[in-house]
Amino acid sequence: MRGVAERREAFRALHGAGCFLLPNPWDVGTARFLAAQGFSALATTSSGAAHARGVADGAIDLDATVAHVAEMVGATDLPVNADFGHGFGDDAEGVAAACARCFATGVAALSVEDATGDAARPLFPLEEALARLRAARRAADAAPGRPLLVGRAECFLVGHADPLAESLRRIVAYAEAGADVLYVPGIATPDQIGAVVRAVAPKPVNLLVARPIGLTMADIAALGVRRVSLGGALSGIAWGAVMRAVAELREGRFDVLGTRAPFAAVDGLFR
Repeated sequence: MRGVAERREAFRALHGAGCFLLPNPWDVGTARFLAAQGFSALATTSSGAAHARGVADGAIDLDATVAHVAEMVGATDLPVNADFGHGFGDDAEGVAAACARCFATGVAALSVEDATGDAARPLFPLEEALARLRAARRAADAAPGRPLLVGRAECFLVGHADPLAESLRRIVAYAEAGADVLYVPGIATPDQIGAVVRAVAPKPVNLLVARPIGLTMADIAALGVRRVSLGGALSGIAWGAVMRAVAELREGRFDVLGTRAPFAAVDGLFR
C-alpha cells in the first residue's frame, strides 16, 4: 500500500498534463473493482454514499462523512478525492477544522462547494464563500504531502439566473484564493467548458459528466479539461438496474435474474 505522501504526490502529478477519468465508487467493493480496472485515482460521491445508507444526498453528517472517506482511502492504494460538501462548518473556522479531519484520513484532495443547502439563499455570498475556501486552504497547507483543494461553483445546480457568468466570476476568485482545481458542475457544452477552462488557466478544471453530453473523452481533452468525474452516475446506474429488476419481479416474472453478473465473477474480484 502506498503511503499518504506518495499518493498525494501521484494525484498532483495527474493534473499536470493530459486528461484522466476519475470515477466515483460509493463503497469498498466498488472502489476495489474500479482500482482493478486500472484507474489512476478515485473520488467519493456524496449522493452515492448517502443512498447506500438509505438517506438523501446531503443528509450524512461530518462524522459519517469522515468515516466514509477514511474507509474509501483504506480500500485501495489509489489517491482519493473527497466530495466534502460545503465544508461542514457554520463558519470559516468550522470549515478549517472539518477539512483538517478529512485530510487526516489520508485523502489526496477534497472539494468545497459554495451551495448552502438552503433554498432561500442557495449560494453563499462570494465573500463568505471565499472565507470558507481560504479556511480549507489553511487546512490543506497544514497537512503533509501537499493535498489538493478543489473549489466548486454550484451556480448551474441551484438555478442561478445567469449561471455561466456567475460561475466564471466565482471560480476566478476561488483560484486566486488558493483552489488548486476548479469545478463547475452542470456545464455541458463545448462553449461552456471552454469558457471555464480559459477563465482559470493554467489551473486544472474538473468536468462532471453524469449524463450523456455528446462529447467523448478525446473531445473533452481537446477543450483543455484535465479530469472528468462521474458524480453519482455509477451509483445511479446500479440503482436503475435494481429498480428495473424489482419492477419485473413485482409482476411475477423472473427473466431479469438472467442479467445478473455471474456469482463467480463477482466473488472472484475479492478473493
